[in-house]
Amino acid sequence: MRLNAMCSDSPHIKFCDHRCNRNRSRFGRDLFGSNKSLIYRVGHDFLLKKISSFGLMPTIEQMSNQFAKEIGSEMDAPSFTAVGEKPKSAFRDYEQAGIDRVRTFYRTNHIHQTLAFVLEKKSHWLAFQQRTMSPWAALEFLNTLVDESDPDIELPQVVHLLQTAEAIRRDGHPDWFVLTGFLHDLGKVLCLFGEPQWAVVGDTFPVGCQHAEEIVFSSYFNENPDAHDPRYNTRLGIYEAGCGLDAVHLSWGHDEYLYHLMKPYLPIEALYMIRYHSFYAWHREGAYGYLTNEQDAENLRWVQAFNPYDLYSKSANPPVLSELRPYYEDLMAKYLPSTLQF
Repeated sequence: MRLNAMCSDSPHIKFCDHRCNRNRSRFGRDLFGSNKSLIYRVGHDFLLKKISSFGLMPTIEQMSNQFAKEIGSEMDAPSFTAVGEKPKSAFRDYEQAGIDRVRTFYRTNHIHQTLAFVLEKKSHWLAFQQRTMSPWAALEFLNTLVDESDPDIELPQVVHLLQTAEAIRRDGHPDWFVLTGFLHDLGKVLCLFGEPQWAVVGDTFPVGCQHAEEIVFSSYFNENPDAHDPRYNTRLGIYEAGCGLDAVHLSWGHDEYLYHLMKPYLPIEALYMIRYHSFYAWHREGAYGYLTNEQDAENLRWVQAFNPYDLYSKSANPPVLSELRPYYEDLMAKYLPSTLQF
């Protein structure tokens, strides 16, 4: 499926066809150049590889598949230390003192995130009928939001996004990877549209099947009605083994919302990072492998490569937004339309 065809199926984005055609050509120039050579930057090394002729301008799937095939396991997961004094072992510590707000958040989240709830939220929010905003305006919209599910830091979301993206940029990764870091929590604008945080942030997990013990605060699922419904409380529930995560309904939140919003514009690796970065039971604990397929297994490494930047870049020392804004405005203009329908 070509990028403009993908966009024609996404009525929530205005000016889709001509913007996507322009973004496709930009993406093609960035990756292929005039002689269809693909340049990757991994860590601090450049790899130059030739790609066989695609004939016409390659689709985003072709570019993504070739990128993953060529780069393979050569992309090492980031191994930087956390910014500041906090050691890695201290992140996501849900036993530390003073996180009653986090426990309260997850209890509410685990009780109310049912299959019926998720389906209702998808029907409502994925119509994208809230407002039209530029990507930067949406980011500024997040300035008032502090994530109640995060035990590590209490800073506005824009600060976390800048810290994540700047850590990725320092390690020399492709600009679409940097952009993914900068946008990955943009879906939290749902909170500012009136959704409670327990329905927007926090770790995600499958609904419609048994809740895995690897999910944080899993004991709170005892009060979730689906946990006592024989249709939904077995290992597979409503799913088939190997059906693939795209067929699995995860708890509703910013990840799924932003995935659908960004689907016409970013490569599949970036979309996996966005959609599954909060699915810690899968990408960190190894649960739910029986639901995944070959595509999930292939792209798991991208989610895992992204995770250290999302988690360990958190610091109480915020970057200077005014100094970085021109770079990120240009980066968003390269891949995204001037406005999005949220």
